[in-house]
Amino acid sequence: MIRNAKRRAALLAVAGAAILGLGLSGCAGGGGGNDSSSSEGRTLRVWAGSQTPIEANFNPFSPTVLHAALGPIYEPLFFYNKTADDAPSPMLGESFEYNEDGTVITVKLKDGVKWSDGEDFSAEDAAFTFNYEPNHRDGLVSAEAPDDTTLVLTYSTPQYTNEFQILGTTWILPEHIWKDVDDYSTFTDEDPVGTGPYVVENVTDASYTVVANENFRDEGVPAIKKVQYIGIDANQSAQDLLTAGKLDWTGMFVPNPESVTDKGVISMINTPQDPTVLYTCSNAELGCTGPQTDVAVRQALNVAIDRGTIKEKAFVGLTGDISPAFTLMPRDAKWLADPANETSPQSPDAAAAGEILEAAGYTKGGDGFYGKDGTPIELSLISVDGWTDYNDAAKLIAEEAAEAGIKVTASTVQWQEFSDARQTGQYQLIMGGVIGTSVADPFQIYKDWFTGESTSQVGEEVPTGRWNFSRYDNPVVNEAVAAAAATNDEAVKKEAYAKVQTEIVRDLPYIPLVINATQTFYNSKDFTGWPTEDDLYAFPPAWGSVAAGYILQHLEPVK
Repeated sequence: MIRNAKRRAALLAVAGAAILGLGLSGCAGGGGGNDSSSSEGRTLRVWAGSQTPIEANFNPFSPTVLHAALGPIYEPLFFYNKTADDAPSPMLGESFEYNEDGTVITVKLKDGVKWSDGEDFSAEDAAFTFNYEPNHRDGLVSAEAPDDTTLVLTYSTPQYTNEFQILGTTWILPEHIWKDVDDYSTFTDEDPVGTGPYVVENVTDASYTVVANENFRDEGVPAIKKVQYIGIDANQSAQDLLTAGKLDWTGMFVPNPESVTDKGVISMINTPQDPTVLYTCSNAELGCTGPQTDVAVRQALNVAIDRGTIKEKAFVGLTGDISPAFTLMPRDAKWLADPANETSPQSPDAAAAGEILEAAGYTKGGDGFYGKDGTPIELSLISVDGWTDYNDAAKLIAEEAAEAGIKVTASTVQWQEFSDARQTGQYQLIMGGVIGTSVADPFQIYKDWFTGESTSQVGEEVPTGRWNFSRYDNPVVNEAVAAAAATNDEAVKKEAYAKVQTEIVRDLPYIPLVINATQTFYNSKDFTGWPTEDDLYAFPPAWGSVAAGYILQHLEPVK
């Protein structure tokens, strides 16, 4: 499944040349170096991420889907603001209610909504969406549309804890398009039809452009008429374009943000929300291979890591401290069962790492590294080429592991190789991120990243919409997550979460590192309406799923 690296490198070289010669559209206005006194009509330019050359793929079920598909084009029923413990905001849905035992959700949908191709949206589309193969999960019994604006979802078990996933992450599909899709896993959806504020205008190897959806619902046609997503395969290249006024919105790590913001055009906000971890392919029963499949090796590596140094040197002090229970502190404090698990160790303990390994039968060789039965512990750690903060952290981890007698070799790969490796489980260690929950509750992380239903055999991709790249499958965790999903009783959920936390803190299928610095840079001179510290109405980075489309609806050009 890993793509040919030489071919990929050649394609990236072509894409890089295309970026250098790219005619960035809409260069009027303060950010583009033009003397025009108005930004009205100016294209908003966004970093599309490291996936270059760009391939037209707006299929929301694809692991390589382009950013604009998720929010700007396709929408869920409601918007959940992951930066606050707020009630969800209506999108395609107006309101919802549960029946007495939580097994039925009745959703009132907005009336008069149209798809971007002019066809009427109705509850039949929503029912089709939930009955569609990748969405037919969590014990869904039926999805029905008793009338044009009512959706009734019936489940075999209570779904209180699954609310966000059901109502906030299920992309609503047009039945008149998707009923003819033979294989959703290979469909690239190059001309997507959605209900969101934008539609696709064109796609090239170097960029793609979306324009305002003239059929957008009651919120009105967006004030920003055109958005150009530009593919750039390295942080530094994106930073250079941002500093030069050629980008208006991006979520990326910049170690010296003042070099970007000191001209008064670009502003920055930092919203640490998402865990950064070491993915470990941990489960030998599902086909993982390598020393990291031994829990003792993972435990030793966990205590060998100097998180304080990584925080300061790789992330220049912008990250937050992480909990091995994957509760976002202090937001999720009530769900943390054991105060000892509030924060992962910040200082390394090489002696403790050695004790763990020796108790598991490992011995230190003459070269200073541990092994067992004549086989040394040798681990491969990959990160994405151009992700400078992750690359620096990976190098530090390799050095820190060596101090504890664990040999780790850090290297970089292109984004597609990283994506293929984690999807199929063909790796040992990966520097990667975990998607933080959009509500003040760790349930979604536990379900999507730690349960057996959210993973697959090595060589097969993980289920659509799930993220258990470690191949972790623990019956205690599976049962506890199911118990939490079936209750609206806080005490019962706390008891279930305590069981989950005990298992994952010990087993460490993902070795916690930091709560990632999530820097968002945005052009505050030419555009208004951005999320700010005083009004953090949405998670601000341009790559934010759902939130990006929500933010675009709030933006206006400076006149």
